[in-house]
Amino acid sequence: MDKTIEEKLAGSLTAETTDLLPYLPYLLQDFWELGSDPTVMVELIEKHITTSENTTVLDLACGKGAVSVAVAEKLRVKVKGVDLISEFIDFAVQKANQHGVADLCSFEVGDINAVVETARGYDVVIMGAAGDALGSPAETLQKLKQTVKAGGYIMIDEAYLKDGGSQEDVAYNNYEYLTGTQWLKLFEESGLELAETFSVSEDESGSMDSDTEMVAITQRANELIEKHPDKKAMFEGYIRSQQSEYSDLDNQLVGVVWMLRKKGSLAE
Repeated sequence: MDKTIEEKLAGSLTAETTDLLPYLPYLLQDFWELGSDPTVMVELIEKHITTSENTTVLDLACGKGAVSVAVAEKLRVKVKGVDLISEFIDFAVQKANQHGVADLCSFEVGDINAVVETARGYDVVIMGAAGDALGSPAETLQKLKQTVKAGGYIMIDEAYLKDGGSQEDVAYNNYEYLTGTQWLKLFEESGLELAETFSVSEDESGSMDSDTEMVAITQRANELIEKHPDKKAMFEGYIRSQQSEYSDLDNQLVGVVWMLRKKGSLAE
């Protein structure tokens, strides 16, 4: 049976059940960055694109808008962020105002599957750690490809299996992971040029390390258990899922940001 968008959202945010979705804003209240490292995304765009006030960026599954706001603030480009969780979008709007980029950022609550059906002509589209929200890897690439103009860029924050690894080794099975070689083959088949591969590690990230993050998440989960003791198993399951995901990234998976270029010229 195909996953619903809510099930895909839950999986991308390490929730074992969609029943947890209403509680995610509380569980994740200590974090602004929920997926990609904003600094990394800004640096990659700056490196590969000559930006101007007319440059447009689409940030899919933008979370609380950390990447959108950073890109707008540092590069002075127009950014549209979309996420399914309204509380995240409200927070993103607040942050855009605080950082003085409300005129450059627009945020909306929505299903990114619907957005990619009509979004066209962007210079950059960002898909940050959103799992299979747009379908299989091949489907995801095709959907992202149609949102950017010829010569435009697709940025994907993902994780792939280490050499010799298998899906059976992955503790948190939210969806089927590919190997790096399989991803490279898909890029070629999709008509996308790999401009850069940025390997993600704790040392390179400006965000909190996994131990610190787990302390914060565990604290919030325990607070919810006190408020909703009948849902204790669900919140404890979320803690276990987070721990499993961090373990996978340390041992079984390679975190990466791919900068992909759609063939053609931006002038077309």
